[in-house]
Amino acid sequence: MALRSCACIIAAVLALAAGPLQARPLNIVAIGASNTTGFGVGEQNAYPAVLQRLLRQKGIDAHVTNAGVNGDVTSGMRNRLDTAVPNGTDIVILQPGGNDLRFFGTKQARTANIAAMMQRLHARGIRVIVYDPDPVPRDFYQWDGIHFNAAAHAKIAATLAAQIATNRANYHRCPSQSMQCLAGADPTLTKIRPGDLARRFGQKQGEPIGAHKWL
Repeated sequence: MALRSCACIIAAVLALAAGPLQARPLNIVAIGASNTTGFGVGEQNAYPAVLQRLLRQKGIDAHVTNAGVNGDVTSGMRNRLDTAVPNGTDIVILQPGGNDLRFFGTKQARTANIAAMMQRLHARGIRVIVYDPDPVPRDFYQWDGIHFNAAAHAKIAATLAAQIATNRANYHRCPSQSMQCLAGADPTLTKIRPGDLARRFGQKQGEPIGAHKWL
């Protein structure tokens, strides 16, 4: 009986010790407009929901929050950034979309808003993926030529899932989410000023950046 009790105590101690070593969930927030919400295809077929399923199939305990707002522009995303992205977020996927120019905004203001959001997120120790393809493949669109179809959402999710799975080790090396730790894991994490975003990819200021870039 004494041996059995001892064995139970040892097993309990080992279980408690093993707990902190387990990888914590990977928390992701997707910010954008109607092509993030899944307008026309439903939220369950939008890329954030598909991305969560794909990452879990890869054995990654990912929680992807859809923080898209129909009709939003980059200034709106910037204004709601702090409330949309809670503490404990590891990655933000930023999809600026085309509403800025559709609603008579400027490329310069759009680029400045993206840079400001990146800088604010980096200051919080959060990594950023900007999904901003230019041009968008024609077969991505629904009948209206504006919103992505279900197949496009699936392709976007698959691309992002592969990229996140490849880089996931960086998050587990930085459990505190400190900027210093993340910068050591990924030297591309630096402070961003308006204009740096375009220069980093060899583009003219004000032009959209390429698709799914880690920043």
